[in-house]
Amino acid sequence: MPAARPRPERLPAAARRAQLVEIGRRLFAERGYEATSVEEIAERAKVSKPIVYEHFGGKEGLYAVVVDREIEHIVASIEQAVSTGSPRARLDGAALAFMTYVKERPDGFAVLLRDAPPSKRGGEMPALMYDLADRVGGIFAEIFRTAGYDAKAAPIYAHALVGMVAFVGQWWTEARKPPPAEVVASHIAALAWMGLRHLPRKPAALVR
Repeated sequence: MPAARPRPERLPAAARRAQLVEIGRRLFAERGYEATSVEEIAERAKVSKPIVYEHFGGKEGLYAVVVDREIEHIVASIEQAVSTGSPRARLDGAALAFMTYVKERPDGFAVLLRDAPPSKRGGEMPALMYDLADRVGGIFAEIFRTAGYDAKAAPIYAHALVGMVAFVGQWWTEARKPPPAEVVASHIAALAWMGLRHLPRKPAALVR
């Protein structure tokens, strides 16, 4: 007779959920959404498939939790970085917060850059980065309003900064000998600051 399958370790519900989220994050980062299966998630956690469905309702539910936690982590870091200081210091802090996230949570960053469920797709830049930029836009809008600028323009600058940092961050994770993340952040901030420090309140179109 075949050996009986060992029973999965019994964990409190919160601990089991945290374990599944961590496993899901690693698998989604390694394989992408489509190539990851509930079976593999359950196997890594040494539980049955129904346990995964019980906690998240399926793969897309787990994926949504993973993504929400990553975006919340970045947004909270950026909010803290831009809460005080001079405009230049806030910009430096925002770039450093993003690059620190890339360095310390490479799996999470990979999830945000990889393929997503059909309900989350759109455009060439991963739709999840659009979601992140929208959240950062809310932070920028308040800063713009306080500084006397048109808050409606904040999403433009938020998407520009997130797009720039995302592409640089992807290069940094793939480079063989990249410079320290802190150095990369300082270059990103310097490039952005050269444009932002003389930002006109109402940019005029160039006339040839």
